[in-house]
Amino acid sequence: MAFWPTRPTYNIEVTIPAEEKPASGRRGSMLRAILAIAVVAALLAAGLAGTIVALNRTVYSAGGFVQQYLDAIARGDTVGALALGGVMPSSAELTAWGLSDEVAANLPETLLRASVLDGLSNIELASATATPASDDGTAQTVVFDFDLDGTASSMVFTVERSGTFAGVFNAWTFAVSPLAVLEVSVLHERTFSVNGLTLDTRAHIKADAPATFSTSAAYLAFAPNRYTLEHDSTMLTSKKSTVRVTAAGPTDVEVDAMPNEAMVSQVQSELNKFLDECATQTVLQPTSCPWGITIDDRITSTPTWSITTYPTVALTAGELSFEMAAAPGLAHIVVEVQSLFDGDISDRDEDVPFTMGLSVIVQPSGALAIQLH
Repeated sequence: MAFWPTRPTYNIEVTIPAEEKPASGRRGSMLRAILAIAVVAALLAAGLAGTIVALNRTVYSAGGFVQQYLDAIARGDTVGALALGGVMPSSAELTAWGLSDEVAANLPETLLRASVLDGLSNIELASATATPASDDGTAQTVVFDFDLDGTASSMVFTVERSGTFAGVFNAWTFAVSPLAVLEVSVLHERTFSVNGLTLDTRAHIKADAPATFSTSAAYLAFAPNRYTLEHDSTMLTSKKSTVRVTAAGPTDVEVDAMPNEAMVSQVQSELNKFLDECATQTVLQPTSCPWGITIDDRITSTPTWSITTYPTVALTAGELSFEMAAAPGLAHIVVEVQSLFDGDISDRDEDVPFTMGLSVIVQPSGALAIQLH
């Protein structure tokens, strides 16, 4: 039996330099990384695009733009409200509102301040639609509901696209200014207060302008807003006039300043004093006085006058002053007379009726100028 020698077994390891390894694994990893980055970038782009679309539908929409204006008014941020595009009216708009060139050129901005803003709350967008002249949505009519001093109200705004912000967000401006013009007529006075702010209607006119019994002035004002106007001075008082301004353009307001109890009392006092002075004259026909008497008999004593009834002062507004229509009064005379017929001596002791009226104005100093008639 033959035996073959056993062949030895050898384990040979061959080391391949790193630079000679196959590149297929590394290329696969790089492809996976690139794919992952591409997916993430696509997701980010989609998210960014979605965010831009969402913001353009909300914050940077026509409604969002108007909301900024209303929110600024509600918190008293007049600087922020006026900084928005188209808030201040153009000369063309003022003219279209019926204001004269002179008024439009000198329109006071006194009421564009936080101290007169009042009562705006619960602001909600009601609708935003393309205007009839703009089907592409670049011009829109926006309606907002809100509470104005507790009263449910609404206001219509017209806005239009004015380009983009940061290249992607819609920018808007008011196509029609949302501001109002308060055209204030102050009857029989020149000053009034609006939401606690005192104004003089003659503050913005020429110094040499003639004085008038009643005055008027126009003021730019925020809308929507509630304005309460009144006059309350030593001699004159008006009822409060409250207007809720919910539209751009002019709004007429009237403040009717009428004599108060203090003025009537002072005029009555001055009238009574004048009549009392008349009664000190010891003649039958007191000079510059509203009464007198004619006696055909001989006067044998000094006439003595007194006032039985003073005319009651009641003032109404005339064209140039407050007027008291002729009112009745009674003067009383006591005088001794001798009859020319038979020589009898008797006393004339009787009331003498008279009437008296007057005109009165309140001077700029606050003093009364009274003209009797």
